[in-house]
Amino acid sequence: MECPKCQFENRQEAKFCLSCGTKLELHCIQCGKRFPSAAVFCDECGFRLTVASETSPIDYNQPQSYTPKYLADKILTTRSSIEGERKLVTVLFADVANYTSMAEKTRPGRSSPRS
Repeated sequence: MECPKCQFENRQEAKFCLSCGTKLELHCIQCGKRFPSAAVFCDECGFRLTVASETSPIDYNQPQSYTPKYLADKILTTRSSIEGERKLVTVLFADVANYTSMAEKTRPGRSSPRS
């Protein structure tokens, strides 16, 4: 089981992460209820929590088909706080001729060539 905080791969029956100590709980993808990692069915909605042996392919054109309901609701209710800000910016890209050979002659953290 992957830790949601540090992404450390723990054993499936673990209750706490071996790397950071975070309590390992899962969320039902159907209703969002938390449950211990050893659960097979959600006791709130009855959804099967273990991975089926054969899963259908994900249709990336239909986000609602793979986004858990609790997460979609959270995104929709906090939309104003997660929306970005649009700004007009100017970007300058400069290519310095012979930069690689100049950089090879400098020490890290220094701007002057080695003597």
